[in-house]
Amino acid sequence: MDRRTFLQTTTRSAAALGTLSSLSAAPAPSKTPVIDTHMHIWSGDLGRFPFAHPYDPNLKPPPIAATVELLVKEMDEFGISHCVLVQTIYHGWDNRYLVQCLKVHPKRFRGHGLIDPTDPKVADRLEYWVREHGLRGMRFSPIYYEGKDAWLNAPASRALWRKAEDLGAIFNFFIATPQLPKLEEMVRSFPGVNVVIDHLARIDLKAADPSTEFKKLLALARYANVWVKVSELSVLSPSGKYPYADTFPWVRRMYEAFGPERLLWGTGFPGATRAQAGRPTLSEELNLIRKEIPFFTAADREKILGRNAAGLWGFEME
Repeated sequence: MDRRTFLQTTTRSAAALGTLSSLSAAPAPSKTPVIDTHMHIWSGDLGRFPFAHPYDPNLKPPPIAATVELLVKEMDEFGISHCVLVQTIYHGWDNRYLVQCLKVHPKRFRGHGLIDPTDPKVADRLEYWVREHGLRGMRFSPIYYEGKDAWLNAPASRALWRKAEDLGAIFNFFIATPQLPKLEEMVRSFPGVNVVIDHLARIDLKAADPSTEFKKLLALARYANVWVKVSELSVLSPSGKYPYADTFPWVRRMYEAFGPERLLWGTGFPGATRAQAGRPTLSEELNLIRKEIPFFTAADREKILGRNAAGLWGFEME
């Protein structure tokens, strides 16, 4: 990055934090936090909070609901200080349950909602949920729109990104690696919008040579406003066997490109819903970072497990 680009990025990033106070520039807390940056919850009260899956209207609720009560109990048991709640697709564009959880636990949670990226008024929807209900950002899922993802870098989407800069909103993307060049165009154009990539961009590690696609993720490391979640290794692993060591060489490449300061930890589901979704236990998820991935230093682990997220989302530590 040349000096001019660096100064532009710094200036625009600072301006973008006008509405939501100092998300990425917050000082690291003195107490080491443990922050799950990818937590899905959904209500068991389908009368108040009905399932409204926008892609599969016939989807049935899972047997066990991932309620906030279940989440808080597990957090307290395992010493998880904070979580970023990411709206589940089950409730569709209706973020009311997530907002209710934020109101009950405003210090422990930050929230990312869902809004329809193809809605002509998507920028207004972003402003509504951020200004009126305190969400810190939105999640977009281009992976569900493969072959129909022109909205990612469409001219009409620039209004959404400008609004995000004005609000200081964070975007996270559930995205496939072939779609990353379109996202890169927006990341480059809007350096004041902090962007988080979910699950190593779901790189297909079963491919004969994943390197070509993986380079599209590594290319985003040149942009200071991009973070990546070290998450869903159980899904990415060709063997599917804990601790998913066959993913470690790829995690290392990402670690070397982005540095430990822009990696985040997240798991997905609370309590018994982990097994329901076929995911590792919380103990296993914690130990992946704390013990199993061999090239993380002690300082790296603190950053990935919480310090990076505390700065990015502005969590207040007591």
